[in-house]
Amino acid sequence: MLYRELEPYKKAYAMRIKSIEANNFKSLVDFKIDLGPFNGLIGLNGSGKSTVLQFVDFASQLIKGNITEWLKERKWQPSDLKSKLTKKGNIDLKISFANKKGQEIGYWSANYNPSMKHCTQERIQFLQSSLEVKKGVVYITLRQNSNNESNSKIRIPFEYEGSILSALKEDLLPRSVLKCKSFLKNMNSLDLLSPEHLRQRTRESSGALGLGGQKLSSFLYELGRVKREDLTSRLRYVYPQLLSVGVKSLRSGWKQLEISEEYDGMEAGMRGFFPIMRTEARHVNDGMLRLITILAELQSKHSLLLFDEIENGINPEAVEFIIDTLTNSDKQVIVTTHSPMILNYLNDEIAKSGIVYLYKTSIGISKAIQFFTIPSIAEKLTVMGPGEVFVDTNLTELDKEIQTLDLKGE
Repeated sequence: MLYRELEPYKKAYAMRIKSIEANNFKSLVDFKIDLGPFNGLIGLNGSGKSTVLQFVDFASQLIKGNITEWLKERKWQPSDLKSKLTKKGNIDLKISFANKKGQEIGYWSANYNPSMKHCTQERIQFLQSSLEVKKGVVYITLRQNSNNESNSKIRIPFEYEGSILSALKEDLLPRSVLKCKSFLKNMNSLDLLSPEHLRQRTRESSGALGLGGQKLSSFLYELGRVKREDLTSRLRYVYPQLLSVGVKSLRSGWKQLEISEEYDGMEAGMRGFFPIMRTEARHVNDGMLRLITILAELQSKHSLLLFDEIENGINPEAVEFIIDTLTNSDKQVIVTTHSPMILNYLNDEIAKSGIVYLYKTSIGISKAIQFFTIPSIAEKLTVMGPGEVFVDTNLTELDKEIQTLDLKGE
């Protein structure tokens, strides 16, 4: 395909998430998932795919320190975060980080109290520095070398939501801790993406879209002309008639998304005349709006992107384009999907490392396993493509095979 000739987005972050552990968050109990640069979550309805996206977004919100607003946006109560499957009160999490080579370089662990809306204990550990919170005191250790170590203690007399990183002045933080904070803070979830929100006129986005894609018009405006032109050139491989993706400034600072297309007028007897059609966002088809949003996010500062059911509203001809674009981007990406077509457009190596199967145990706990490590699935992959394997698999029967593996301790 021609779009493969487009230059991939350059790498922006020197770290990515290597693994995530969650305990007592909704159906995630003693849950762990390993992540690669591109990750596709598959499984039966209700297996926990969307819950994983929600948990990753929750971790990011802890760093941003706006848990109250986040709960309000999702229409949740603080108690909704806790699992109904345990008697524990707090939520435990651990996020491990890797460098570009995939080697683990550090981690952040925390214990979150839903009633207090902040982490009562935290630890961030990297080779040269660490930060720990316990009993209302922050301990920061900085190691210059094996013989030179400095320590500081900061008492916490102030109120805050989420992680202590949301409240401490950044000049107090060691460099590695600051990089960790930046990565986590710049994760962005679009797991509630809705064409209704994408069509809205908005004033400003402050560099981020809402969970449903709110503020798209102002987000595109703030990207600037050069990035919008790059977005248009990429999108033109799916919509050849597209001239531009633009943003019109209205009164009082409102911004309105509109697209311009060029069609051959010869069929209407207008030889040599190529009329330009301008369409406001409220009349743009759902699939194009979703593609515009995904491509716009790839132009953003965000480190990790989350999309629920990535194929929704996108015609099959465009699926390969968007998967190719995501797997070649600078962002770490997690998507959920029910479509074998998604797997068809992944090479075997990306599929092996990035496709994760979610399932529930007999007591309702969500578990994750690399899909192509399951013995029957690995065998099929030797003679079939990743998507063909998915189509040829009865997921209900697969759960039984996995439970057998669990009993054997494999």
